[in-house]
Amino acid sequence: MTIRVIVVDDQSMVRAGFAALLAAQSDIDVVGEAPNGKKGIELSRGAHPDVVLMDVRMPELDGLSAARALLDPPPGVVHRPKVLMLTTFDVDDYVYEALRAGASGFLLKDAPPADLISAVRVVAAGDALLAPSVTRRLIADFAKQRTAPRHQSLRLGGLTERETEVLALIARGLSNKEIAEHLVLAEQTVKTHVGRVLGKLDLRDRAQAVIFAYESGLVTPGEQ
Repeated sequence: MTIRVIVVDDQSMVRAGFAALLAAQSDIDVVGEAPNGKKGIELSRGAHPDVVLMDVRMPELDGLSAARALLDPPPGVVHRPKVLMLTTFDVDDYVYEALRAGASGFLLKDAPPADLISAVRVVAAGDALLAPSVTRRLIADFAKQRTAPRHQSLRLGGLTERETEVLALIARGLSNKEIAEHLVLAEQTVKTHVGRVLGKLDLRDRAQAVIFAYESGLVTPGEQ
């Protein structure tokens, strides 16, 4: 299946470079580019991409506002693409808020080309881009500045003991395979637990699961 992508960035050289790199892949089709969040939303509404590469800081409408608009569309708009945030900074409050809004992860603009290509494929497949340690650090840094809303702590009570264990391990950045090894379970069983955790907590993906785990107090920043 071909992955449809649009690139939203206010720097024309960055847009052109990313677009050329991705378009050279046989399984990726770049269906448009936009210079700001407002035009990015308009383009996405018409082009229906699978993945939107969204710069965090842009004029007219920043990437956070645009990501929110795409991930929580108004009534009548059915299409919701995956959003991958692009940033120059490895710690950025905007990126944290975008993850809370449902973005599937973020990537530094100076990441190697292979990482960009891999990130698009990972996000298009429905996974969150959480592997880089910087993502976990960013979430932990901002989560520890916030007091857990009481309703989030209460929502943890709806999970079984095993599901709670799985959520904690997701928050520490473990893959399904690593969780399976840690808990001595079949990987398919872990996938089932992950699905139940997301469903019970009404979370879109693993990125939101990580944030929830920190904000609910299940995992403490700096905890290994």
